[in-house]
Amino acid sequence: MTDLPKILNWRRINRRITTSGQPTEEQLADIRKLGTTHIINLGPHHNKGALDDEAGTVASLGMTYIYIPVEFENPTDRNFEDFRSAIEALPDLKVHVHCIYNARVSAFFFRYAKEGFGMSEAEAFSNMESIWRPGDDWASFIGNPEARGKPNRYAGDDY
Repeated sequence: MTDLPKILNWRRINRRITTSGQPTEEQLADIRKLGTTHIINLGPHHNKGALDDEAGTVASLGMTYIYIPVEFENPTDRNFEDFRSAIEALPDLKVHVHCIYNARVSAFFFRYAKEGFGMSEAEAFSNMESIWRPGDDWASFIGNPEARGKPNRYAGDDY
């Protein structure tokens, strides 16, 4: 097993990093079977679709849970610094990063690439665009002034 396409918006960033929308408890077990040792969750626990006790489920599977709650309407530079620190603290380990839809996560990886880390900026943009096109507050967060004032658009809805 190398990928889990049944998980909402599953993406493989590289040999050690995967991303997705919110996995179920069963899907977290499947992610563990891939050799993943750390789960980073950017989706606040109060979001619709979040698991009741994801930290407990992850711990019971023998993985480490890192929680960086990013409010969708207000992504912050502090959130990004916490994300970057978490990714960089695990350079040789298999990590899965998720939120509710993989919108937050794909935008974080795009910004990370724009700052010269991880994948190329073009690859990160393609990954993000396959899920959504950020507008509103996210345009400023990812450094895309052309999208300010435009709505967030999701793949399949209007493009």
